Amino acid sequence: MGISPETFRLYAVTDRAWAADEEDFFHQIEAAVRGGAAIVQLREKRLEDDAFLAEARRFAALCHELGAVSIINDRPDIALAAGADGVHVGQDDLAAGRARALLGPGKLLGVSAHSRTEALRARAAGADYLGVGAAFATGTKADARPISRETIRAVTAAVDIPAVAIGGVSRENILELRGLGLAGVAVVSGIFGQKHPEAAARELRALVEQLYSE
Repeated sequence: MGISPETFRLYAVTDRAWAADEEDFFHQIEAAVRGGAAIVQLREKRLEDDAFLAEARRFAALCHELGAVSIINDRPDIALAAGADGVHVGQDDLAAGRARALLGPGKLLGVSAHSRTEALRARAAGADYLGVGAAFATGTKADARPISRETIRAVTAAVDIPAVAIGGVSRENILELRGLGLAGVAVVSGIFGQKHPEAAARELRALVEQLYSE
């Protein structure tokens, strides 16, 4: 499944920690899309399979209704059953090649990469895009260590697929990513941890566009 690199300008990654309840969680997702996130990843680490699948189906339907791309974290089986557009896997999750085999050619596959070697391996396994980081220190994933700007630039130069910076990206530091060859940024707390997610997404989208204004 191919999509325009511009789709990756603002990539929202969910975190229900800031949602009051299920309805608020989906309102936040809708707000993120309306604010400019064209692709959204549903990230759940603690739900049982039945609950995850039910949520994923609602998530995929909402994204399709709003015209956004729907990605499921870690679980190709859930992505396929829910009718989502693709899946994202980390280096410690299901191997990228196995994920591609399960998904088939018609779905998006995103892979986390922390080095040029991992990026090349992911591309060879069939990745459609990369999540590169951590770009900055982040409280969302305690074991994520920031990588250098040189490493990010080496990753984006090594592959011909879009790469988004992830990890600690915020309105305060987003412009530090200028000139690194990135297609966009992936944001968690900078959207979902804000009082007004739509306004936060809109501001981030405007800032990220500045990375490509010259």
